[in-house]
Amino acid sequence: MPCVRPVLGLLAALAACGAVAFLAYCVYFDRKRRGDPAFRRHLRDKRRAQQPPAQARDAQLWDLATNEKLQERFLQEVQMAELWLSRGENGMGVQHLSNALSVCMQPQKLLHVFKRTLPPKVFQMLLHKIPLICQQFEANMNEQECLEDDSD
Repeated sequence: MPCVRPVLGLLAALAACGAVAFLAYCVYFDRKRRGDPAFRRHLRDKRRAQQPPAQARDAQLWDLATNEKLQERFLQEVQMAELWLSRGENGMGVQHLSNALSVCMQPQKLLHVFKRTLPPKVFQMLLHKIPLICQQFEANMNEQECLEDDSD
């Protein structure tokens, strides 16, 4: 068994040389690939395809600005409603609550909160006002569609 040791040493040396040769080939191929103008062009095109278009980015920014304005309007209407309700003017308070409800992103949750926090009389007045809110919203949407059609 004395000849097994030199054979194992030789195999280990061959494996090490093969690994070094493989790594050298990988480095060579990677440098050649990265230096190729066609490869760089392909990478640039691929990155551009992955980026969202400028219009989509502008639309996202617009949506953020619109959401901020809606949140400000919502808070303003709720504060006005609280003011009018604290003065005993239920009609004006319900008007502002309905305005807040029309700009709210989650009207069902808001109605649930109103049900728990408002006096029953005021909440009933608000419930009677909901169909009018829907009609006003539809009318505004139809008006916007007509204006957009006219501008084309």
